[in-house]
Amino acid sequence: MRVIEIEGGKGPAEALRLAERPMPTPAPGEIRIRLRAAGVNRPDIVQRLGLYPAPPGASDILGLEVAGEVDALGDGVTRWNLGDRVCALLGGGGYADYAVVDARHALPVPAGLDFVQAAALPETAFTVFANVFEGGGLKAGETLLIHGATSGIGVMAIQMAKAAGARVIATSRGAAKAKAAYELGADVSLDAVTTDLAVAIKAEGGADVVLDMVGAAYAELNLNALKPGGRWVVIATLTGALAQIDLMRIMLKRIVLTGSTLRSRSGDEKARLAAAVEQTVWPWVADGAVRARVEATFSLDQAAAAHQRLEAGDHVGKIVLTL
Repeated sequence: MRVIEIEGGKGPAEALRLAERPMPTPAPGEIRIRLRAAGVNRPDIVQRLGLYPAPPGASDILGLEVAGEVDALGDGVTRWNLGDRVCALLGGGGYADYAVVDARHALPVPAGLDFVQAAALPETAFTVFANVFEGGGLKAGETLLIHGATSGIGVMAIQMAKAAGARVIATSRGAAKAKAAYELGADVSLDAVTTDLAVAIKAEGGADVVLDMVGAAYAELNLNALKPGGRWVVIATLTGALAQIDLMRIMLKRIVLTGSTLRSRSGDEKARLAAAVEQTVWPWVADGAVRARVEATFSLDQAAAAHQRLEAGDHVGKIVLTL
């Protein structure tokens, strides 16, 4: 089967090369998927640079979310049948013609979605649900502040928060992105380039939950933006992981600071999360309240160009590889 490998083990986008490997065989409890599309995510870039190795037991091939048809069943798999249309969360292996995955980490492709749209769902939907709703405890009537609101995660967070009855304040860089976030459903959309975010967020009453993909540079901003009892959820640190925080203000405002990664979770934990996402988020997808916005698609052999597009940072939504 065709796969994308990283020439030299790590490097720039140009290091991504088309290669061939034997087709994987599903172990007990796994399914093999004939892939039709695979999402491209920032963790793929970090892994390509040699900074985010695959967890033990996972494929070294890039790709954390896919969609396609069930092609083979491992022993003990009862939910799925050959030919079923599924999307799935992977520990790795998505940039290929076929991939194996724990059968519990796959979900049915929602009615009305094609494979490209479905492949853009798992990584973002699982991440937002785990962090905004479980870690952040967002409830109807509360306000969610999203930094990086036009990223794949940000776009999904806007829609899921609105579907849950929350209010959304979005920040992004540039007037075009601010406009896009507003059109996606944000109640307030702020251009971080031209706006004093601290003043603007305060004028909007602050936030109950912050979804932070920026990191160190926004630490003080987030501390000021949160209401008493607020929850600050960190899922990426694009401006650095080390920040100086006034712990007394954390105490006085009763702020919960938390965060998580998805890939390193156990198979059982991912299975639990998949079931929760299917129960809560999939109905929102079915009724059209939540959709993955796909900015661009590239064929598998154009994986380098897909990474360059993601790294450029001018996209709104997801980048997807097609097979």
